[in-house]
Amino acid sequence: MATTYDFPSDLLAGQEELHQVRAELSALLRRLPWSVEPMDGFSDDNGWRKAERPASPGWTDDEQAEVEKLRRREHELAVFVSTHRFWTEVAAADRVEARTRLKHVHEETAEGGR
Repeated sequence: MATTYDFPSDLLAGQEELHQVRAELSALLRRLPWSVEPMDGFSDDNGWRKAERPASPGWTDDEQAEVEKLRRREHELAVFVSTHRFWTEVAAADRVEARTRLKHVHEETAEGGR
């Protein structure tokens, strides 16, 4: 049977918020133009595969600020989760497994709540 870990509530909350911030950032980046600065479109079929991009109007100041805000929060949360005092209580040989469990605990909770 797999080892279970009694993760502290603040660590669980930090990991959950980290998942949410990463999902929000990823969705935002998919919606934004491909280039931060305005750029002409291009088409290049001389490489090993064809590369093509439409013209990009660039990102607005608000869009740049939102990306920066989410990236900053993502970094803060990643540092919080990875340096949490809980990890000192887990044997060094078990930390990778424990960290993996923490990353997926929300999936286990969702499956158990069906």
